[in-house]
Amino acid sequence: MNAERVERIRAALEDAFAPCAVQVADESHRHVGHAGARDGRGHFAVEIVSAAFAGMAPLARHRAVYAALGTLMQTDIHALAIRALTPEEAHAAASRG
Repeated sequence: MNAERVERIRAALEDAFAPCAVQVADESHRHVGHAGARDGRGHFAVEIVSAAFAGMAPLARHRAVYAALGTLMQTDIHALAIRALTPEEAHAAASRG
């Protein structure tokens, strides 16, 4: 079930941002027993690299990701960790790391 959710999340992000990289991780197993896990929705982490984020503040990037996910935020996702970077930022981070 969560593998399908991961693919739906990935597809929504790819459609919205045409990213050069996107990773979606299901972290639901880390939250078993958590009150939010009882409603059947999952915990996910997203790392997305797209030129669409150029000129956007971090909060605007997060809002754009939430908007792209639309109803998935109500039906499939309980919690979402987001790392949204431009290609230049991703390159700089890779060079440091």
